[in-house]
Amino acid sequence: MKIVWHIARVLLGLIFLIFGSNGFLHFIPMPPPSGVAGQFAGALAASHFFTVIFLVQVVGGALLLIGRFVALALNILGPIVVSIVMFHVLLDPKGLPTAILVVVLWIVVALGTRGYLAAIFNPRPDVPPDSQGRISV
Repeated sequence: MKIVWHIARVLLGLIFLIFGSNGFLHFIPMPPPSGVAGQFAGALAASHFFTVIFLVQVVGGALLLIGRFVALALNILGPIVVSIVMFHVLLDPKGLPTAILVVVLWIVVALGTRGYLAAIFNPRPDVPPDSQGRISV
């Protein structure tokens, strides 16, 4: 399972690093989507929201490739993965197989780091006491 986790982590990192970088450098020609998907993508491009998305993809992909702060990378890439899937489910179904691949890779990497991700589901984290020994929340 450890080898599968490493492969999934590297593949997911490469996907996000390459496609995030492509948003800035345009080395992979990608025709704009048509219809409502094109209007949505056009609005994101006009508002420069894509710049933020591409930057987060590059940072998350780099963290996954380096192998440091993997749980942080999964946390910042999670909403982007959900957005990618929803875009392809609702607006542009022809990209759905790639979106499903990204989800599967994300889940495999998340399962391998579940010990680190478990803390985000703690309803009341341990709060250290202040200098007088009181716990303030």
